[in-house]
Amino acid sequence: MTDHADLKYKRVLLKISGEALMGEQGYGIDVPAVTKYAEEIKGAIELGCQICLVIGGGNIWRGKWGVDAGMERAQADHMGMLATVMNALVMQNSLESVGVPTRVQSGITMMSICEPFIRRRAIRHMEKGRVVIFAAGTGNPFFTTDTGAALRAAEMNCDAMLKGTQVDGVYTSDPKVDADATRFDTLDYMEVLSKELKVMDATAISLLKENKIPIVVFRIRDRGGLRNVLTGQGVSTVISGKKK
Repeated sequence: MTDHADLKYKRVLLKISGEALMGEQGYGIDVPAVTKYAEEIKGAIELGCQICLVIGGGNIWRGKWGVDAGMERAQADHMGMLATVMNALVMQNSLESVGVPTRVQSGITMMSICEPFIRRRAIRHMEKGRVVIFAAGTGNPFFTTDTGAALRAAEMNCDAMLKGTQVDGVYTSDPKVDADATRFDTLDYMEVLSKELKVMDATAISLLKENKIPIVVFRIRDRGGLRNVLTGQGVSTVISGKKK
């Protein structure tokens, strides 16, 4: 195990989009892809890092889809929360299949399959080397999983929130569409808001700014990408209160 001194961040919340769990599929869950992420997380745990996770639900259901189809917003959002519970359970299974002890805590009580969210218990799990997966967002409609992740990062006293995406940082525009898009190495929280960069919603950014928790955006599919972020290497965009 690498000494803790080698870590830039010793306790982190890793936010993974639901779409990342699809792998090369167009919908649902690709278990081999999830297992790859589990192996990356295992490597981070072996470095001595304490990790908690939030996984989106967009591979199964988004509340916006229901609203666009005429559903009531709160009902549609609750369905999205249930999608995140399904993703949390498959990630728990994959993590434990590679030898990482895991607990799922849900913002909506469902005692037969996971623990309710209890802050002190979650911190104790991480101190014991377990990965805690926070499911069902904040437990309330009208909040995104990014905001839920920001809230949990603050509650867990995390050193950083890591956002695993399909690209290696934050760009001026979508690099998959715009060949002239350029990547930022660092950004200020207010720049993200003023430039309307699509990193996460304004509520999440504001909450992280208020609690002085940096956001590190990196490509989750790169082998060793998580380890590199934790040791201050690799390619990423760091969003914090002061540009370096």
